Amino acid sequence: MHSPNNTTASIGHETPTVGNPDLPPEGSINTVDHPRSTEMRGPRNSAIDSQFPDQMDPPATDVSTQPFFWSSFNISSRRIQAGGWARELTQQDFAISDEIAGVNMYLEPGGIRELHWHQTAEWAVMTRGKVRVTTLGRSGKPSVEDVEEGDLWFFPAGTPHSLQGLGPDGGEFVLAFDDGEQSESNTLLLTDWFAHTPPEVLAKNFGVAQEVFDDIPLHNLWIFPGDEPGDLAADQDAAGVEWGASEPVIFRLSRTEPVVENSGGSIQIADSTNFPVSNTVAAALVSIEPGSMRELHWHPNADEWQYYLRGQGRMTVFNTGPHANTTDFRAGDVGVVRRNYGHYVENTGDEVLQFLEVFRAEKYEEVSLAQWLSHVPPKLLAQHLNIDEATLATFPRGAQGITPLR
Repeated sequence: MHSPNNTTASIGHETPTVGNPDLPPEGSINTVDHPRSTEMRGPRNSAIDSQFPDQMDPPATDVSTQPFFWSSFNISSRRIQAGGWARELTQQDFAISDEIAGVNMYLEPGGIRELHWHQTAEWAVMTRGKVRVTTLGRSGKPSVEDVEEGDLWFFPAGTPHSLQGLGPDGGEFVLAFDDGEQSESNTLLLTDWFAHTPPEVLAKNFGVAQEVFDDIPLHNLWIFPGDEPGDLAADQDAAGVEWGASEPVIFRLSRTEPVVENSGGSIQIADSTNFPVSNTVAAALVSIEPGSMRELHWHPNADEWQYYLRGQGRMTVFNTGPHANTTDFRAGDVGVVRRNYGHYVENTGDEVLQFLEVFRAEKYEEVSLAQWLSHVPPKLLAQHLNIDEATLATFPRGAQGITPLR
């Protein structure tokens, strides 16, 4: 194949071709005359090998290396207490993830994540079960809501809140903080503040006798078992909720109209345009049918933090250099793509692949490669790609989001 950008061959090598575009060539396709080049006879972890076929035998279009963009809650230690557990991925664990830190948490029925607040904003999505959420907004107005699978919440930095699992199965969810260094084990807890405030000051503050505080916990609770909440309306009345008086912190993402929907899958968006309080985090819920893929694209306004909910897929990330590397993802895994890096996500399994794209940004923004090329003069594009204009006319004429099944 002749390329206008590679008119001569390097000594000892043929002119580069697709699947062998760089010199020196990479990938096992280029080792036909050197069959032992791919041997791996040292110590190996076969369980890990089996999870990463595209790292063990990368596509020949991969080139060089770049910071590892895969991690997983599946390799993160769980902090377990009576009432539930949590595991996290911060920048300390996952160096590339400096814009978002993630937490996966479960609360049993009645299990309480104690009253607390953060120095960063907290975005979350429910992945199974139900949870009761309490907050106090910056205007001083409270809210009490029940959330279930597919629902989101967003608490601006400094918003006090609590979470409690509901029956019959409790609730599991994923949190995303808008700072890669934020740890779930480093929060401002109610019990800590009480324990580290002089009792006479507590008594003066609340207008009661000092003895009232004789039995307060001297160590924080973090997660602890509790009585399962009762009627929602009763809790709302008791908390003094006034309907319409505060900005909603809950968003029912799974019930929204997709911004993209075709035979290949769908994309649902939650950002400040439809969830106004969420002004530092934007998100997309992506579902991809077997045989389809998230089209080639990039995001110009923020890094993309991904959480894989179900299915399996692979992603190649393209960076300057050039650098291009491919890896594989499954449920519970986390990926990060730097802003403006080109990428796709392909469903490599036989069931729906579903994942979240989370951004430290006010609005969701995306640039589609197909859309860009459809707005370039055909003659100009033909000279770049060495593809005739008639064939280029069959390319998609705009953004697809998800490639339709063909």
